[in-house]
Amino acid sequence: MGVSGPIRVVVAKPGLDGHDRGAKVIARALRDAGMEVIYTGLHQTPEQIVDTAIQEDADAIGLSILSGAHMTLFAKVIELLRDRDASDIKVFGGGIIPEADIPPLKELGVAAIFTPGTPTGDVVTWVRENVRQPAQA
Repeated sequence: MGVSGPIRVVVAKPGLDGHDRGAKVIARALRDAGMEVIYTGLHQTPEQIVDTAIQEDADAIGLSILSGAHMTLFAKVIELLRDRDASDIKVFGGGIIPEADIPPLKELGVAAIFTPGTPTGDVVTWVRENVRQPAQA
């Protein structure tokens, strides 16, 4: 890629979820770990999320989904990234996602799913180890 600077992550709340505390906690943990974080706010469409990720030259998208629409929303974000030749942007997420749905989500192309109770440090570590490494000074 040849990209320098900190890892850039878009954190988003797709769909009709009205609770964003978890997304804000993750956004803050990533920011505190030295990453650039763009938090899109509530009620984002998959199209808005992908547009933001491309415009912001993001390395990853973190989706927080509590509504039960995770299969549809993750699939749409992955599809739009492929359609826009941006499938190098890794997608990860968390929320109320049943264990049985995690393997099908990974088959769709979701890189990681974090369920409730996952320590924020685990998310930070995963992003550092699995998303573009920042250029060394």
